[in-house]
Amino acid sequence: MGDKGYCGRPVRQLLRRRGIRFTIAKRKNMSQQGPFDKAIYRLRNRIERSFNRFKQFRRLATRYEKRAVNYRTMWLIAAVFLAL
Repeated sequence: MGDKGYCGRPVRQLLRRRGIRFTIAKRKNMSQQGPFDKAIYRLRNRIERSFNRFKQFRRLATRYEKRAVNYRTMWLIAAVFLAL
């Protein structure tokens, strides 16, 4: 799933070569409007909203943590807070 910023031909060809099923909305100025699965696109919206909820945590949005293990730990702590 991707937004209109990823609708270029090279990205689509790469995904096809790797056998990845994708749904990417095409830009309005593109001549061919291909098939579009609304159910999968709704799922994309749900995932995007979830990431936005995580970005409410300032440490995650600005990435204060330099080490990857510490950054991952902050994501886990944020997930626990959101689950409560």
